[in-house]
Amino acid sequence: MHNPTLLQFFHWYYPDGGKLWPEVAERAAWLAETGITDVWLPPAYKGESGGYSVGYDTYDLFDLGEFDQKGSRATKYGDKQQLLAAVDALKAQQIGVILDVVLNHKMGADEKERMLVNRVNPDNREEIAEEVIEAEAWTRFTFPVRDGKYSRFVWDYKCFSGVDHIENPDENGVFKIVNDYTGEGWNDQVDDELGNFDYLMGANIDFRNKAVTEELKYWARWVMNEVHCTGFRLDAVKHIPAWFYKQWIDHIQEVADKPMFIVAEYWAHEVDKLQHYIHQVDGKTMLFDAPLQMNFHIASQEGAGYDLSQIFNNTLVEKDPWHAVTLVANHDTQPLQALEAPVDAWFKPLAYALILLREQGVPTVFYPDLFGASYQDSGSDGENCQIEMPAIPALEALIQARQRYAHGAQTDWFDHPDCVAFARSGTESLPGCVVIMSNGDEGEKTLPLGSDLAGKTWYDLLGHRQETVTADSEGNALFRCNGGSVSVWVIQA
Repeated sequence: MHNPTLLQFFHWYYPDGGKLWPEVAERAAWLAETGITDVWLPPAYKGESGGYSVGYDTYDLFDLGEFDQKGSRATKYGDKQQLLAAVDALKAQQIGVILDVVLNHKMGADEKERMLVNRVNPDNREEIAEEVIEAEAWTRFTFPVRDGKYSRFVWDYKCFSGVDHIENPDENGVFKIVNDYTGEGWNDQVDDELGNFDYLMGANIDFRNKAVTEELKYWARWVMNEVHCTGFRLDAVKHIPAWFYKQWIDHIQEVADKPMFIVAEYWAHEVDKLQHYIHQVDGKTMLFDAPLQMNFHIASQEGAGYDLSQIFNNTLVEKDPWHAVTLVANHDTQPLQALEAPVDAWFKPLAYALILLREQGVPTVFYPDLFGASYQDSGSDGENCQIEMPAIPALEALIQARQRYAHGAQTDWFDHPDCVAFARSGTESLPGCVVIMSNGDEGEKTLPLGSDLAGKTWYDLLGHRQETVTADSEGNALFRCNGGSVSVWVIQA
């Protein structure tokens, strides 16, 4: 893939009312012209909260906005016909379609079941009480409205390892279900936070039940045939056994017409955890570079006090660029969300230049940064907050620059705490660029670009600097950037 560039085409607070799928179709041609090669769509199936569901409260994987379930036929984003029209519009522009997949849990069961459970210490999931209690829980999913269309599989308590609410007695907490598959406790090959982070929320799917894993493989084949997607984004893989996803990815790659693009969310800021997961799945998925996103967040807050030369330290794109999908923000890190770590607006052009114009990693653009977003929600203090996320003015030009100028070998000058630069040499047929940025005062660097570029005149593609720069007879040139800004210098035609 030539300079792949992903766009996360949604955010947590995207308006409901079935507007997203039509917007995707409407913008498809513009996205292609701008340089987006792949679009990551939100979970397309019905969630517990129906037409208001962001999609991570999975109810029915086979309802893509087709059945009147959970109070609506359409999902928050539109109905099945609109989804397929959006996909067709993207594919007509040769844009890949990445579907979000949430396989860790199900929510909104149709019926309660009587079962045996153990209470679990929520702060240490390895502490499972010996006492077995009888209780009821919402774990039976029959999908009566769909009535067996596409799949007749019925989910019951034997498909799950735990729940967070029981009735008769009524309690909230973490409860391990006693069934044929849970005798040894939770699944292995999951994150070790809280002792064992298999359980996250809702009815926790147990992949040790072979009927479950076969159903999820069948669903993958079905959705690939229905939607004709080109890849998957895997949600919350730190809570899912690595051995399952290794099998699941192998399966979909075997049945796919072309190799599928797979990226997983293992949200951990310790790069060794990300590398360990990649090893567990034999490198079959890329991962989002959560450590780099946190570096961007911290750098934006500290300003000139942050050492820009260390921005890539202990990140996935530094340690294993072949498996790194880089990002500045996503639906979880945006203000008022669970992993809130926003990057201040002034620093976003610098951060995007660092992921869009370099050789390493596959960059992801976040919808609000390209199109803007405005929303309200309650903060941690319980007070209602109005959030404004304006579109980043330089972002469209940076995406275009990735396709037009981010070519050839890369040379870094990360030799100053407040001002860093890198250059792409270009190729015989494609031009390169020089990128310089400062998180403090105006920055400058004299760069040796080589005799092949002697006498060439450069200008700032972003328009932040108005002067031109001409290299001397040996190919040396002095490049500048404004304080707290980035400039992308390209050769004048």
